[in-house]
Amino acid sequence: MAFDLLLRGGRVIDPAAGLDAKRDVAFSDGRIAAVEADIPTENAKHVVDAEGCLVTPGLIDLHTHVYWGGTPLGIDADRLAARSGTTTFIDAGSAGAGNFLGFRRHVMERSRARILAYVNISFAGIFGFSGRIMVGECGDLRLCDPREAVAAIREHEDVVVGVKVRSGRVAGGSSGIAPVEMGLEAADKAQLPLMAHIDEPPPGRLEVLDRLRAGDVLTHCYRPFPNAAIDGAGRIRADMIAARERGIVFDIGHGMGSFDFSVARAMIAEGFMPDVISSDLHLFCVDGPAFDLLVCMSKLLVLGMPLIEVIRAATQRPADVIGRAELGTLAVGSPGDAAVLKLRPGQYPYKDVDGETVIGAERLVSEGIVTGGHWWANDGADAVPSIESIALHTNEMHADTVARHFGHACGCGHR
Repeated sequence: MAFDLLLRGGRVIDPAAGLDAKRDVAFSDGRIAAVEADIPTENAKHVVDAEGCLVTPGLIDLHTHVYWGGTPLGIDADRLAARSGTTTFIDAGSAGAGNFLGFRRHVMERSRARILAYVNISFAGIFGFSGRIMVGECGDLRLCDPREAVAAIREHEDVVVGVKVRSGRVAGGSSGIAPVEMGLEAADKAQLPLMAHIDEPPPGRLEVLDRLRAGDVLTHCYRPFPNAAIDGAGRIRADMIAARERGIVFDIGHGMGSFDFSVARAMIAEGFMPDVISSDLHLFCVDGPAFDLLVCMSKLLVLGMPLIEVIRAATQRPADVIGRAELGTLAVGSPGDAAVLKLRPGQYPYKDVDGETVIGAERLVSEGIVTGGHWWANDGADAVPSIESIALHTNEMHADTVARHFGHACGCGHR
């Protein structure tokens, strides 16, 4: 049989299939065609040498913001995909019912990487987010209409995976728990999961957890005080344990303010590992402290989370959460997505959102990805981006932040 592409000689880790062994992976017609111990190279049109690499299902980043140009925090998924090993980006509520069509037409349908999305319960999506301006989209409840959200979900059901709500003093002002309740109304009607963001109270973490259903996602589960998952003595709060027993999904959602090493360390020490590792990548954390999904995964490795569980948390688990299990495996017949990674030794200064630095002896990096059966090399694989410094955006003009990531729109490079 002639294959379109062959990844040869890598260590294949596919947690969904219970596989961790040296294997070749072949692709035909945009799908996984074979996973075998020795596939002759002459049977493939294109061969990628994966010797010394980890070959995994394409990574799925459950929490990103990739509506670039249409929202102030969006980044370009295609610029990050090969570098981060990510073949599927789940946008976590950048767009609401009022602007979802623009997101779909101008970004999702033009992207080489797969983009799926949660619809924001706020009609306007995330609109006031920058270094100088922070206006939460749930601060005015007139913007939160479950009927509008459900109508948008039904119109775009092929690319929508759930409802997103951002509650808290920053995202919701004094609206308290009301946005969460509206989000749950919409999610229940659409029969989809809710992803709930928490920042500083109100509402408190317990108010949110008590309302979530099995399969719903609490993102920012390792966020710092206040609303942290551990108490002042460093013990996991009982409500977190009870929520996990009820089937609530716990997601990292690193971002610029939601990953605290002290919280993560305490919870992992008690066996409370995250269900999902995601980056919450956006314009204000892509230059640190999140950087990309592989850096976030590497931070969990340095805290002692086993490699296979780290990979599971970025493949099988997010695929299950969004109801698309076929995206989280290398099983024959599955969509032809894969990541080719390396564990690179060195001394890496991993930073959390409060400035704590933990030195790690290894870092996950990407050699490239496969999307739809086509090889997409990481052209910067030999020069891994530094994670030593973090760009600060406080009081920076938004045009300058955008230009640093995308370049100047006029192309002249002026300031």
